[in-house]
Order: sequence, then C-alpha cells, then structure tokens
Amino acid sequence: MSSSTTSRRTRRGIGAIGLVVAISAVSACSAVGVNTDPKNGYLPEGITEQSKYVENLWIWSWVAALAVGVLVWGLALWCMVAYRRRKDDDGSLPVQLQYNVPLEILYTVVPMLMVGALFYYNQQAQQELIDTSKEPDTTINVVGKQWSWDFNYVDEDVHEAGLMAPLDGKEGHEENLPTLYLPKGERVEFVLTSRDVIHSFWVPAFLEKMDVNPGIVNRFQVTPTETGTFQGKCAELCGAYHSQMLFNVKVVERDEFDAHMADLEKKGQSGLLGNDLNREKINKQDLKMLGDDRRDEKLIEDEEN
Repeated sequence: MSSSTTSRRTRRGIGAIGLVVAISAVSACSAVGVNTDPKNGYLPEGITEQSKYVENLWIWSWVAALAVGVLVWGLALWCMVAYRRRKDDDGSLPVQLQYNVPLEILYTVVPMLMVGALFYYNQQAQQELIDTSKEPDTTINVVGKQWSWDFNYVDEDVHEAGLMAPLDGKEGHEENLPTLYLPKGERVEFVLTSRDVIHSFWVPAFLEKMDVNPGIVNRFQVTPTETGTFQGKCAELCGAYHSQMLFNVKVVERDEFDAHMADLEKKGQSGLLGNDLNREKINKQDLKMLGDDRRDEKLIEDEEN
C-alpha cells in the first residue's frame, strides 16, 4: 500500500471522526435545550433585563476573538505564500534578523491592551449583575438544602418548602417540583442562604448564577421580562443527590403572583422558615445583607435569637 493511499485513508478517518463529534455536539445541545440562534451567541434566551449584559459581553468577546483569529490566520497564510521555497532557491537560508524592536513592542503592547479591554467590559457587566443598590419590589429568601430548595417570600410572609425530585424516568414529576413564583416586570431580590453545604442557585434563562454558601449571605436582583415556566437547578456538586436538586421558576403577572401567595397562606404556609434550621449560623457581618428592618425583620430576628 502506498504512502499516499494511507494518507488519504487517514484523512478520511479523521474527517469521519470530526463529523461524528460535530453531530453528537449538536444533538447534545438540542437535548438540553441550548439556543441554536447564532445572533444570540448560542446562549439560552435571556428573560431578564440583566441578561443583556451577559449576552453583549459573550457576543462581543467572540467577535473580538474571531477578529484576532482572522488577522493571525491571514498573516500566517501570507507568510506561507510570500516566503515559500521556490524552484530557483539555492537552499541557503534567508537573512536572519535577531531583533525587531518595533515589532516586539507591537506584539507586547497590543495583547496587553486587549486583555485590559476584556477586563474592563467584564468588570462592567459584573457590576451591573451584582448591583443591589436599587430598592426591590419583591424580596425572596432562597434557601439551598440537601437536596432541594425552600422559598421564603419575605414581603408576603409566606413560604414553600421543597422536596427532592424523584428521577425515576417517569413523566409528570416536574409538576411536583418546588416552584418559585416571580412577578413579571418587577425587580426581584434573591437573598441566598444555605442549610448545610455549598450550593449554587442557577436558572439558565437568567444567564447568571450565584453560590449559596453556609454561614454567608449572597444577593442579586433581576427583573423578569417574559412570562412562562423555566427550569432551575443547583450548579454546585453538593452531595450524592445533587442531580435531583431541581426546581421550576414561574414568571407570572402580578395578579397571579398575589393569588399564589394567598394560596400558600390558605395552606398554612404562613411565616418564614427560619435560619435556625441551618447547620451553621450566619456570620454577624452578613446579617445586614438579609435586608432592612421593614422588609426582612423576621429573618434577622430568627438568626439573632
């Protein structure tokens, strides 16, 4: 067998493997519901006002990366063509240059400027995402636990305690998952606390997530812009049944949100589930992050007592 035949077969084999990998990747993306719209950078469609910061940072980072890639590939191809070996070459090497100060300054300064620009826009987006300076319309204490979620609707003084999702392959379990209700068009503040270990509160449609740490309070705010039911989960490996730590997010109009709060009260789920159920007490310096006296008085009292 000639070397050329072997080379062709090798290239075909590599091409076939690449095709299988590409098809598998596309299939996997479709299976988990990943957006296939290139205009959105293949991200899930954001449903909050804050998600635009993630989308813009993601898309323009790729634009910048592709621009640099095209430039580098173009220069590389140009060098290959312009300085290729020709038939009349005598085999001697061209003149070798040891230093080129302007060029060295260029490829040192330009990458530093690129990294600096990326850092600036990344920091700018992060500050917008974690900004909690504005007064929220609704405050919800999200409590992670092995292996489910509790939701304290602080302003309405009601709660919902979640149970671990049974993943047995049967349909219909999504309806029994703990469901977090949010009013559309209103600023919602999430106050994140943990009963036991580190969890991560993740709603893919928010295009952001945040750790839920024992003894520490984290907060962030979103303003939902679309009604509908969305999936949420824990994004931090938190134990044996981490994969079953699922919940739903239901964005509804204010009337439906108020009706659900009334239903929770009728079911006897009045009051807030206190932090005394936590394995670790919340750090004193983080108590103020639970909110002001008017809004989160009960949460603070539970911890101080």
